[in-house]
Amino acid sequence: MRAGSRPAVSPVRSLPVSSRIAQTTAPVLDTLAQRWSPRAFDAEHAFPEGALRSVFEAARWAPSANNTQPWRFIVARRGSESYARIEQALLGFNREWAVSAAALIVNIAEVIDPEGKPRKWAEYDLGQAVAHLTVQAHADGYYTHQMGGFDREAISAAFDLDERLLPVSITAIGAIGTPEQLSEVLRERETAPRTRLSLEELVIVRD
Repeated sequence: MRAGSRPAVSPVRSLPVSSRIAQTTAPVLDTLAQRWSPRAFDAEHAFPEGALRSVFEAARWAPSANNTQPWRFIVARRGSESYARIEQALLGFNREWAVSAAALIVNIAEVIDPEGKPRKWAEYDLGQAVAHLTVQAHADGYYTHQMGGFDREAISAAFDLDERLLPVSITAIGAIGTPEQLSEVLRERETAPRTRLSLEELVIVRD
């Protein structure tokens, strides 16, 4: 692939219903308003080689304390041994829907530096990197869903992670599916109206 070029994005299904677009009280980037976290993924979609490079490039350029970049990722495509290991660590409803995603990403914070000193901002910085990742993914036509429901010790054991590397979350990523493929409980969550706290509730002080 030519340096600086981006892989072609596979065609994916469009947003299923317009109600998924955020109704914001102030203008925001279209990608932010359109981004949401589905549970229904197209089980037949697969990423071609290099398709996720831009997604991780966006994560690479996220800000971090002292530019320590304390994020690491395990990327597993559906059908691989690594994907199966991650699947086994999922808990609850996550094991029902997430396994249709084309790939699973384990998001890891390097909480101890090579000299043995704690990196107290590592999880915060990882969150910023994952946020960059999700926005870039949506801009590229893919969908993501973050998960905290998984066995962290199982992930660490499965991938031989030492105490320096803390699995924080897992991201399902792929092409969107349809609510009809989900169980009734998950289908209700998938189609429920999107809500957020108001700005007045979130901003404590505004001069």
